[in-house]
Amino acid sequence: MAPHGHPSLRNLFDDAPTPHIAHSPRTHHRDYYIATDGSFFDDGAGVGAIIETRDGDCLSRIARSDDAPDNNTAEYRALAIGLDALAEHAPTTARVGLLVDHDGLAENVNAATLGIQSPGWDDRPSIPESSRDRWWAIRDHIDDFADVRAACVISDRNPAHVLANAPTEYTHVSGPSERSAKREWESPPPSRADRHADD
Repeated sequence: MAPHGHPSLRNLFDDAPTPHIAHSPRTHHRDYYIATDGSFFDDGAGVGAIIETRDGDCLSRIARSDDAPDNNTAEYRALAIGLDALAEHAPTTARVGLLVDHDGLAENVNAATLGIQSPGWDDRPSIPESSRDRWWAIRDHIDDFADVRAACVISDRNPAHVLANAPTEYTHVSGPSERSAKREWESPPPSRADRHADD
């Protein structure tokens, strides 16, 4: 579930605007939600991502340092990393909601989604040169999932913001959550009937 005192990604997504797309009722029906953020500092950069199910169960958190040359590149890298992580959990039939705090990135994702579904759409979004390789990785995921929508939130409301801004302080939360990780102790013990009489 979402951390105490923080709304789930689903609630944040439902309340946020989605550039290029009116919030029709079906736009809100997502199977998975990802919040991502990228930050640039004088001495480096960071990326953060959180993945949740529609019920608010956390599947993964990511906080890592990065070498992005600017903030725009960090934002694209964070989304590509978040989508890579989601692909490990979600089937290609999944409907995905993205939460970012970068207007241009959200607009490009939604324009690409509309372009895939509407061949006449002018699918030439303006991508920062330093982010083009990450953009194509993002596009691959957009193509792979059944439906993707991006919503834009302000930085202070983005749950991934703190992970991206202090990645070295949050490396301990990175990776699959305990809920989603397979734990060996959950395997049932061998049946007594399978043991030898002298065991």
